[in-house]
Amino acid sequence: MGKYIRFLIVGIFFGIVLVKSEAVSWYRIFEMFKFQSFHMYGIIGTAVGTGIILLLISKLRKIKNTEGSFIRVPLKDRGFTRYIIGGTIFGLGWALAGACPGPMYILIGTGAFSIIIVIIAALFGTFVYGLLKDKLPH
Repeated sequence: MGKYIRFLIVGIFFGIVLVKSEAVSWYRIFEMFKFQSFHMYGIIGTAVGTGIILLLISKLRKIKNTEGSFIRVPLKDRGFTRYIIGGTIFGLGWALAGACPGPMYILIGTGAFSIIIVIIAALFGTFVYGLLKDKLPH
């Protein structure tokens, strides 16, 4: 149970950081998709760079995850079409909703309860994908 408390505390801290950095702001996301501001690209680029550095450090120091196994990134399946179509659908959803999946839950914490409609739609879309995934080109 203590492990879950730590995850909750880290999640709350991460949510506060995203709110204070305006990463969950609909206006900032709108600016990003219209290429009017570097703000969100800077946040995303910093996150990618930090992730790369931390993965390299964990590999060099042989750091283990919470389950006791070494941290490794699994290889992705090759294929251009799957990533273009999937990325386009994800980007359109992000642009229409004004939030990607993680910050949707943070927005509930900020009092933007209309995002619940988006969360329900995202869960429904995930359910439909689960039903259709064997018929889709992967």
